[in-house]
Amino acid sequence: MGASAADTRIEPEFSAAVGLFLTDQNSKTRISGDVDPGDEIDLEADLGVKNSDTVFRFDGYWRFAENHRVDVSVFDLSRSRSKELEKEFTWQDKLYTIDTQLDTDVDLSIYKVSYTWLFMKRDWGFLGATGGLYIADIGVRVAVRGLEGAAAGGGATAPLPVGGLRGAYYLSDRWTLRGAVEIFALEYEEYTGSLSDARVSIDYRATDRFSLGLGYNAVNFNIGIERGNFDGDFDWGYSGAIVYLKFDL
Repeated sequence: MGASAADTRIEPEFSAAVGLFLTDQNSKTRISGDVDPGDEIDLEADLGVKNSDTVFRFDGYWRFAENHRVDVSVFDLSRSRSKELEKEFTWQDKLYTIDTQLDTDVDLSIYKVSYTWLFMKRDWGFLGATGGLYIADIGVRVAVRGLEGAAAGGGATAPLPVGGLRGAYYLSDRWTLRGAVEIFALEYEEYTGSLSDARVSIDYRATDRFSLGLGYNAVNFNIGIERGNFDGDFDWGYSGAIVYLKFDL
């Protein structure tokens, strides 16, 4: 099979994948006050926020020229929990003591946009260089149950520049192995930190327009935000399987 035929089969102009993301999360967070730097808290172990969840996820791309495409991903990993504390901690100069009934809201919405230049295209697949934004709408808020005005926390929308590689290997006419890795390290104005995002997947082309796929995505980021009256560190990560349906046009 020639390269042009492989391009038609594997690289349509438009592709959209919808599926379920079965995640496992770990989230260590510190929020400073004016006096106290604040304690680092494990949101799952200390505040009882569930560490696993299944959410809807969208991934897609538009190949607007022969060797150029734009990829997008959107999903929401926000969680909430109420728990009686077994460990005391301080955030924003507020002390939360053992046996306090605490309501916790964790915000994490992800919007990824990246451009890919396919610098290598062969009969066996392709390899491309990517660059874009990993946009994390992130935050944590805690409040004592039944006590007005005692909430602490905050967050921000962090547009994190990333770069990396994306590729595919054609195992057969119907099976394709795909992979991507993106990283960043940043120190800019109110943001500091680092991120790694790796994904691998395999899909089966059932028809010319429809495929079934299974993948795995692992992300770790450590972001420090010092913005206005908010100062905090987020050492968060999530990983898990993705089961998806892919539609090509």
